[in-house]
Amino acid sequence: MRKKLSRIVEIVLVAALAACALFAICGCSGNGSSDTEADLPPVRIGTLATEDILPMWVAEERGLFEAAGIDAEIIVFQSATELIAAVSAGEVDYAMTDPMVAASLHASGAELKVEWITLGTDSSQGRFGIMTSDPSIRTLADLKGKSIGVGSNTILEYVMDNLLEDAGISPDEVKVEELQKLPVRYESMASGTVAAAALPASLLALGESAGYNTIADDTQGDNISQSIMVARVDYLSEGNGAATEDALARVWNDAAKMINDNPEDFRELLVQKASLSDEVANSYPICTYPQAVLPTSAMIDPVLEWMHAKGYLEVNMSYNPQDGTFSID
Repeated sequence: MRKKLSRIVEIVLVAALAACALFAICGCSGNGSSDTEADLPPVRIGTLATEDILPMWVAEERGLFEAAGIDAEIIVFQSATELIAAVSAGEVDYAMTDPMVAASLHASGAELKVEWITLGTDSSQGRFGIMTSDPSIRTLADLKGKSIGVGSNTILEYVMDNLLEDAGISPDEVKVEELQKLPVRYESMASGTVAAAALPASLLALGESAGYNTIADDTQGDNISQSIMVARVDYLSEGNGAATEDALARVWNDAAKMINDNPEDFRELLVQKASLSDEVANSYPICTYPQAVLPTSAMIDPVLEWMHAKGYLEVNMSYNPQDGTFSID
């Protein structure tokens, strides 16, 4: 009997030790979170109210941040100027922006790293174009000698210059009107104060619903525009910022796939967060979102060259497509 009891105790002890070993190997904890997840620092993501960052809003709504152990806050700014100021002051850790803003900020001393393309891995993702309310203007050639509203050193100016160049029109053949605020620019085009305006997809759709004419956009031909997610180098180098970097990219990928698989499930969220007008809320096309990939040199180098030519970038800057970093030569 004693031998039998001793054998039972031995079996129980072996099973208990095996369970403890498995527990240690799996790295389990009482709350179900890994040590890495528990150590992730909070992250503040700055953006404008735009479709480009829809996967992050989906991640917020569907609990993907929480599931990944990320304490994320999405902060919406009313203008690019406010967003730029917040990045410079370290008030946000990540920002959805464009290559022009990223390069300008890096040159000014706010070191940034490009994380991934939010829209624009191909020309079908994201849309920028030139619109007019004047029915007599049907092509870009009809704009010679006329005014175009745009904001300087922006992705819209870059697209505008490329579209004009492709049409064989030099910049001095049109009159560029500085209109930084998009609502003002749209209204100026609609009222005829300017003959045309360079606008993003949401305002192009609104104008088309009102009968205005998009005379050129960047959805055909070469892929000339990207929006990007960037991070402050200071944030990434502090504490466990690099782990948050990896976790946030995985969250983006999961949310992007959710949207791409069932885009209509997220129409209401897009309309709300991107402030789409009632006129286009039910018909606005929902983009296909890319996985978290870095822009190529072919995407960024022409932007840097354009900025130099326009006088927006006074230092020699290069982009490394292997890790998304900028360097000042």
